[in-house]
Amino acid sequence: MATRYPLSDTASEAVMVPRGAARLSWGAILAGVVLAVAIELLLGILGTGIGLSMVDPVAGSTPGAAGFGIGAGLYWLVTTIVALGAGGYAAARLSGAQARFDAIAHGLTLWGVTLLLTLYLLTSAVGGLIGGAFRTVGAVAGATGATLGAAAPQAASIAGIDEADIRDEAAAYLSDAPADPAQMTPQQAQAAIARALPAMARGGAEGAQAEARIVDIVAAQRKISHDAAQAQVTRAKADFLKTKEEGIARVKAATNSAAGAAAGTSFLLVVALLAGAIAAGTGASAGVRRTRL
Repeated sequence: MATRYPLSDTASEAVMVPRGAARLSWGAILAGVVLAVAIELLLGILGTGIGLSMVDPVAGSTPGAAGFGIGAGLYWLVTTIVALGAGGYAAARLSGAQARFDAIAHGLTLWGVTLLLTLYLLTSAVGGLIGGAFRTVGAVAGATGATLGAAAPQAASIAGIDEADIRDEAAAYLSDAPADPAQMTPQQAQAAIARALPAMARGGAEGAQAEARIVDIVAAQRKISHDAAQAQVTRAKADFLKTKEEGIARVKAATNSAAGAAAGTSFLLVVALLAGAIAAGTGASAGVRRTRL
């Protein structure tokens, strides 16, 4: 008569988890990624609708840019946590993971794949569309802020004027003026002053010569004394230098502000990514299949 021996705990565990079995189910991870992306896309569209519903230019109740940006950032953080938590739970549940470590590994792998997929989408087709839109806006802004000299050929082309005519006219204004400022036409005087201004701004011996030339032209054109012309040029030079320094200060302040904003955004992005990883791991941990004894 055959004797039946009960299976030991070790043998039971060997039956439950065969040696050499794969502990990472890519099919479950893919399903979790699809679910996470779908949820985030759905919530993102919902958030866009909510944000647009708050814009009311007629009533003047549109929220400020700072408050709107903070609200959008917080909403994006919440949607990321919800989407990755749900995706991590689905991946762990579908994989049949019975160990908490295996479930968390599925969740973190899902988080990494979702992050890489998002970066790929932003830098490929979707990024191309967004980049194209921003390049269009940037081109319009650049054309608006371009100098008159750079914009003149385009404006002339639109108006049907030959660019050669413009160059000939410019050459006439920039032609050599008479050495005697009193014999210059107003246009020649303006062109001569314009040519001397950069040298005067640089300073030094060349700047002193340029300033003296400008003073002579102003005195001759306005028919005032040399001292009066010198006083006018000195005031104009002081105003110019003041405006230049104020412009440099504004540029430095804007650069510092942009750098601070970029640094703050980077830190917030890192926090959001870590929160997403924690959400994916927590959701996956909750999806562990516990063995009933």
